[in-house]
Amino acid sequence: MTLHRRHWLRAASCTALLATCGLCSTSPAYAQTASYSPVTVEHKLGKTVVQHQPQRVAALEMNEVDMLDQLGVPIAGMVKDFVPHFLAKYKNDAKVADLGAIVQPNLERIHGIKPDLILITPLQANHYQELSDIAPTVHFDIDFKNSQTGHFENVKQHLLTLGRIFHKDALARDKAAALDAQVQQVRSITKSRPERALIVLHNNGAFSSFGAQSRYGFVYSTLGVKQASAAVEAGLHGQPVSSEFIQQANPDILYVVDRTAVMERKSVLKPEDVANPLLRQTNAWKNGRVVFVDADAWYTTGASPTSLHIVMKDVLKGYQP
Repeated sequence: MTLHRRHWLRAASCTALLATCGLCSTSPAYAQTASYSPVTVEHKLGKTVVQHQPQRVAALEMNEVDMLDQLGVPIAGMVKDFVPHFLAKYKNDAKVADLGAIVQPNLERIHGIKPDLILITPLQANHYQELSDIAPTVHFDIDFKNSQTGHFENVKQHLLTLGRIFHKDALARDKAAALDAQVQQVRSITKSRPERALIVLHNNGAFSSFGAQSRYGFVYSTLGVKQASAAVEAGLHGQPVSSEFIQQANPDILYVVDRTAVMERKSVLKPEDVANPLLRQTNAWKNGRVVFVDADAWYTTGASPTSLHIVMKDVLKGYQP
């Protein structure tokens, strides 16, 4: 064999080896890594640097799952104890690992799927350090106790951050713009309407009220809904109120979030299911302005693109004849 021939075979062999191991600049894996600029995310729990485009993502809260779904990002694992109807396709998908419960994710299972990115919200914040030891962990800085200020902005910013991480910037901007457009649509209606509204959470026959400084504060501050009562302010679970309180507040619109339907996996209440005579004395009830909202969107999530679109549609139902 000539010297020239031996050199050619050796070069071809090296090229094949490099391509096989992913180090060759012509391989897709290398091209993807080489073109990816690290993304630094500063959040309330610290600073997370994503060095490479994630391929195996663990989402430990339903708002995060919806964000990924909206951006078309595959999910390696997620918590599956309370999956809203608009994300039901993931519930029994064997390719998406079950990582336990929203408030108590299974760290062993998370470690087992070998994620290269973990997404959490304040509900899993106490596990941040342990999770960060497994993979880069990004915290969604959303306030579930008081959404009066910046709720939509926080949702949009997190969506845009994920867009940067996954090279889905344009799609993320489109999704954020769609939220802005719907907010303006809702405000164009609420700003000129005199109706006053009350938001209550139903839990096995008992009620809690949510004012401007609560998890539903954005309904008043951002969407322009007028309050029927400013007497009660509440955080995550609401302020327990009596039927007399609701009667005296006498809302023109009553939004009912049926927590029981979520926790016990039942159908959401209907007007005929509520026999309380005091509630039936309110203007809302007399005029057919009682809205039993989408409990998955309002209670299970409430801080993601799909859930906010549904919330806004529910809000407008209260203004329909």
